[in-house]
Amino acid sequence: MEEADKIISKLKLQPHPEGGYFRETYRSTGEIKKENLDHRFTGNRNFSTCIYFLLTSETFSAFHKIHQDEIWHFYDGSPIRLHMITPPCEYSQIIIGRDIDQGQVPQFVVPGESWFAAEVVNKNDFTLVGCTVAPGFDFSDFELANSCELIKMFPQYKEEIIKMTRN
Repeated sequence: MEEADKIISKLKLQPHPEGGYFRETYRSTGEIKKENLDHRFTGNRNFSTCIYFLLTSETFSAFHKIHQDEIWHFYDGSPIRLHMITPPCEYSQIIIGRDIDQGQVPQFVVPGESWFAAEVVNKNDFTLVGCTVAPGFDFSDFELANSCELIKMFPQYKEEIIKMTRN
Protein backbone atom coordinates (compact mmCIF):
# COMPACT_ATOMS: atom_id res chain seq x y z
CA MET A 1 0.00 0.00 0.00
CA GLU A 2 3.06 2.26 -0.17
CA GLU A 3 2.09 3.18 -3.74
CA ALA A 4 -1.40 4.29 -2.60
CA ASP A 5 0.07 6.37 0.22
CA LYS A 6 2.49 7.99 -2.24
CA ILE A 7 -0.36 8.86 -4.64
CA ILE A 8 -2.51 10.23 -1.79
CA SER A 9 0.38 12.47 -0.75
CA LYS A 10 1.54 13.56 -4.22
CA LEU A 11 -2.00 14.33 -5.47
CA LYS A 12 -2.98 15.93 -2.12
CA LEU A 13 -6.04 13.70 -1.74
CA GLN A 14 -8.36 14.07 1.25
CA PRO A 15 -10.82 11.59 2.86
CA HIS A 16 -14.20 11.47 1.12
CA PRO A 17 -17.48 11.01 3.10
CA GLU A 18 -18.42 7.94 1.00
CA GLY A 19 -14.99 6.33 1.61
CA GLY A 20 -11.66 6.60 -0.15
CA TYR A 21 -9.75 9.77 -0.97
CA PHE A 22 -10.38 12.58 -3.44
CA ARG A 23 -9.39 15.99 -4.69
CA GLU A 24 -11.30 18.21 -7.06
CA THR A 25 -9.13 18.94 -10.09
CA TYR A 26 -11.51 20.96 -12.23
CA ARG A 27 -14.54 23.20 -11.78
CA SER A 28 -15.68 25.13 -14.84
CA THR A 29 -15.94 28.87 -14.48
CA GLY A 30 -19.22 28.90 -16.41
CA GLU A 31 -22.48 28.24 -14.61
CA ILE A 32 -25.93 26.96 -15.42
CA LYS A 33 -28.53 29.11 -13.68
CA LYS A 34 -30.99 27.38 -11.34
CA GLU A 35 -33.95 28.36 -13.50
CA ASN A 36 -32.40 26.32 -16.36
CA LEU A 37 -32.01 23.18 -14.22
CA ASP A 38 -34.74 20.81 -13.12
CA HIS A 39 -36.39 20.95 -9.69
CA ARG A 40 -33.85 18.60 -8.02
CA PHE A 41 -31.15 21.26 -8.02
CA THR A 42 -31.17 23.88 -5.25
CA GLY A 43 -29.04 26.51 -6.95
CA ASN A 44 -26.73 27.33 -9.82
CA ARG A 45 -24.27 24.65 -10.97
CA ASN A 46 -20.98 24.86 -12.80
CA PHE A 47 -21.01 23.32 -16.27
CA SER A 48 -18.77 20.46 -15.10
CA THR A 49 -16.48 19.25 -12.31
CA CYS A 50 -13.83 16.54 -12.10
CA ILE A 51 -12.03 14.76 -9.26
CA TYR A 52 -9.29 12.24 -8.61
CA PHE A 53 -10.68 9.38 -6.53
CA LEU A 54 -8.60 6.67 -4.86
CA LEU A 55 -9.83 3.55 -3.06
CA THR A 56 -7.81 0.87 -1.32
CA SER A 57 -8.82 -2.72 -0.75
CA GLU A 58 -9.18 -1.80 2.94
CA THR A 59 -12.12 0.51 2.26
CA PHE A 60 -14.94 1.02 -0.23
CA SER A 61 -17.12 3.72 -1.66
CA ALA A 62 -20.47 3.29 0.12
CA PHE A 63 -23.80 3.37 -1.71
CA HIS A 64 -24.73 6.95 -2.53
CA LYS A 65 -26.41 8.87 -5.31
CA ILE A 66 -26.29 12.23 -7.00
CA HIS A 67 -28.68 13.90 -9.43
CA GLN A 68 -26.18 14.06 -12.29
CA ASP A 69 -24.62 11.43 -14.52
CA GLU A 70 -21.12 10.60 -13.31
CA ILE A 71 -18.38 9.46 -15.70
CA TRP A 72 -15.71 7.18 -14.20
CA HIS A 73 -12.26 7.08 -15.87
CA PHE A 74 -9.75 4.35 -14.94
CA TYR A 75 -6.15 5.53 -14.34
CA ASP A 76 -4.08 3.07 -12.29
CA GLY A 77 -3.99 0.09 -9.95
CA SER A 78 -6.53 -2.69 -9.53
CA PRO A 79 -9.74 -2.78 -11.51
CA ILE A 80 -12.71 -1.44 -9.58
CA ARG A 81 -16.12 -3.12 -9.20
CA LEU A 82 -18.97 -0.64 -9.44
CA HIS A 83 -22.32 -1.74 -7.95
CA MET A 84 -25.43 0.08 -9.18
CA ILE A 85 -29.14 0.12 -8.51
CA THR A 86 -30.59 2.12 -11.37
CA PRO A 87 -34.15 3.42 -11.56
CA PRO A 88 -36.60 1.89 -11.22
CA CYS A 89 -34.77 -0.92 -9.36
CA GLU A 90 -32.26 -2.87 -11.45
CA TYR A 91 -29.04 -4.09 -9.80
CA SER A 92 -25.91 -4.49 -11.91
CA GLN A 93 -22.13 -4.55 -11.62
CA ILE A 94 -19.44 -3.36 -13.99
CA ILE A 95 -15.68 -3.75 -13.76
CA ILE A 96 -13.78 -0.59 -14.64
CA GLY A 97 -10.19 -1.33 -15.59
CA ARG A 98 -7.83 -1.71 -18.49
CA ASP A 99 -8.22 -5.41 -19.39
CA ILE A 100 -10.69 -4.96 -22.24
CA ASP A 101 -10.20 -8.61 -23.33
CA GLN A 102 -11.67 -9.67 -19.96
CA GLY A 103 -14.73 -7.41 -20.34
CA GLN A 104 -13.40 -4.51 -18.30
CA VAL A 105 -14.13 -0.98 -19.49
CA PRO A 106 -11.76 1.97 -19.02
CA GLN A 107 -14.65 4.44 -18.78
CA PHE A 108 -18.23 4.12 -17.57
CA VAL A 109 -21.22 6.43 -17.02
CA VAL A 110 -23.38 6.00 -13.92
CA PRO A 111 -26.83 7.45 -14.71
CA GLY A 112 -28.03 10.24 -12.43
CA GLU A 113 -30.32 9.20 -9.54
CA SER A 114 -28.73 5.72 -9.45
CA TRP A 115 -27.52 4.32 -6.16
CA PHE A 116 -23.91 3.23 -6.60
CA ALA A 117 -20.93 1.95 -4.64
CA ALA A 118 -17.43 0.77 -5.55
CA GLU A 119 -14.73 -1.58 -4.31
CA VAL A 120 -11.22 -2.54 -5.33
CA VAL A 121 -11.19 -5.95 -7.07
CA ASN A 122 -7.67 -7.12 -6.07
CA LYS A 123 -6.65 -7.76 -2.46
CA ASN A 124 -3.95 -5.53 -0.95
CA ASP A 125 -4.22 -3.05 -3.79
CA PHE A 126 -5.60 0.37 -4.72
CA THR A 127 -7.51 1.96 -7.58
CA LEU A 128 -7.05 5.46 -8.93
CA VAL A 129 -9.88 6.79 -11.08
CA GLY A 130 -11.24 10.13 -12.16
CA CYS A 131 -14.90 11.12 -11.91
CA THR A 132 -16.48 13.81 -14.08
CA VAL A 133 -19.91 15.24 -13.30
CA ALA A 134 -22.11 17.54 -15.39
CA PRO A 135 -23.79 19.75 -14.37
CA GLY A 136 -21.02 20.27 -11.85
CA PHE A 137 -21.07 18.51 -8.49
CA ASP A 138 -22.25 20.21 -5.31
CA PHE A 139 -22.48 18.37 -1.98
CA SER A 140 -26.16 19.36 -1.78
CA ASP A 141 -26.68 16.88 -4.67
CA PHE A 142 -25.05 14.05 -2.68
CA GLU A 143 -27.02 11.51 -0.62
CA LEU A 144 -25.20 8.80 1.33
CA ALA A 145 -27.39 5.70 1.69
CA ASN A 146 -28.78 4.54 4.99
CA SER A 147 -28.68 0.73 4.83
CA CYS A 148 -32.08 0.23 6.50
CA GLU A 149 -33.79 2.69 4.16
CA LEU A 150 -32.11 1.25 1.08
CA ILE A 151 -33.07 -2.30 2.10
CA LYS A 152 -36.70 -1.15 2.51
CA MET A 153 -36.62 0.19 -1.05
CA PHE A 154 -34.73 -2.78 -2.52
CA PRO A 155 -35.10 -5.84 -0.24
CA GLN A 156 -34.03 -8.15 -3.08
CA TYR A 157 -30.52 -6.59 -2.91
CA LYS A 158 -30.12 -6.80 0.88
CA GLU A 159 -26.81 -8.71 0.75
CA GLU A 160 -25.16 -6.20 -1.61
CA ILE A 161 -26.53 -3.24 0.36
CA ILE A 162 -25.23 -4.55 3.70
CA LYS A 163 -21.80 -5.21 2.14
CA MET A 164 -21.57 -1.72 0.61
CA THR A 165 -22.97 0.56 3.34
CA ARG A 166 -21.56 1.67 6.70
CA ASN A 167 -24.68 1.96 8.87
